[in-house]
Amino acid sequence: MLTFLQSSFGTFIAENLGVFWNFSGFANATPGHLIMIVFGLVFIYLGIAKKWEPMLLVPIGFGILVGNIPFVPGYQIGVYEDGSVLNYLYFGVIKGVYPPLIFLGIGAMTDFSALLSNPKLITVGAAAQLGIFGAYILALAFGFTAAEAGAIGIIGGADGPTAIFLSSKLAPHLMGAVAIAAYSYMALVPLIQPPIMKLLTSKKERMIRMPAPRQVSSTEKILFPIIGFLMTCFLVPSGLPLLGMLFFGNLLKESGVTKRLATTAGGPLIDIVTILIGLTVGASTQATTFLTWQSIQIFGLGALSFVVATFGGVLYVKFLNLFLKEGSKINPLIGNAGVSAVPDAARVSQEVGLHFDKTNHLLMHAMGPNVAGVIGSAVAAGILLGFLA
Repeated sequence: MLTFLQSSFGTFIAENLGVFWNFSGFANATPGHLIMIVFGLVFIYLGIAKKWEPMLLVPIGFGILVGNIPFVPGYQIGVYEDGSVLNYLYFGVIKGVYPPLIFLGIGAMTDFSALLSNPKLITVGAAAQLGIFGAYILALAFGFTAAEAGAIGIIGGADGPTAIFLSSKLAPHLMGAVAIAAYSYMALVPLIQPPIMKLLTSKKERMIRMPAPRQVSSTEKILFPIIGFLMTCFLVPSGLPLLGMLFFGNLLKESGVTKRLATTAGGPLIDIVTILIGLTVGASTQATTFLTWQSIQIFGLGALSFVVATFGGVLYVKFLNLFLKEGSKINPLIGNAGVSAVPDAARVSQEVGLHFDKTNHLLMHAMGPNVAGVIGSAVAAGILLGFLA
């Protein structure tokens, strides 16, 4: 009898250990999961060790780890499983809730003085959106549908929230790849842009000194978000969720009477939403849905769009200078800042400029096209949404 009990107990333990093993991540892991975990670790490394967009890359990187823990479906734990906690948090991504909240915070933190002091810089921000429409055409050539091509093209704006918002409307099935590509290239601004800027400019052009920006009155700062909102949204009503929140946040900042609201929007609120959007976008990159030939194509097209956007901004400034008098010319090194990666693209303008002239500070000038790029990418997204939705 004792021997029988021991044998039964041993069988019971073995069977339960087998069941436990079959439900563990070790038993369900695939090479794809391991590849994505490596990607997540690289993102975390770049955010912490290299300090490249740590507020974005660390949450996204950890989200990739979360999304690629192998499990048996049906237990409501994955980001794509109805009823799971991650799925509820991901709702703000797939329905486009988080991006407008981030734009509210961006507006509350942004000073448009550099743009208002030299309004022609807004055209530099517009020229840099060339990358969006260039990538759109290339994506069509690669066989993507018009809606998918629009979602891919927006990567060229170097604006993660806008990329998420547009892809959630046009091509939700591509949103993970589009979002990761957009945020990756935002973080890689210091690597991608300087060689292009140096290639396209001469030594004489890099040495151009721009006059100090004029002082902008508080009245101008208050009127700008109101007038800017009305003009852009009457032109592109489909951009209302992003542009409305951007200009509303800026009005909170500049009005002088809603300091607490501006502080909340530009501080705790945007921090919370950044955590949620980074974690859930990262978690959406499950190997079973993310590691596809389409994702590789999206990353390649995203890189091309970002390069084209940088080319467009720098070359446009060179073209504009043909019509400007000496003393009022624009240093083409700020053309790269027309993309929406605020303030990193403007910092790149400053760093490259100082490399050739230690006393030529371009940061404040570069902030003009940089904040114009935020508006420009939102307008471009509205145009694509209006035509393709």
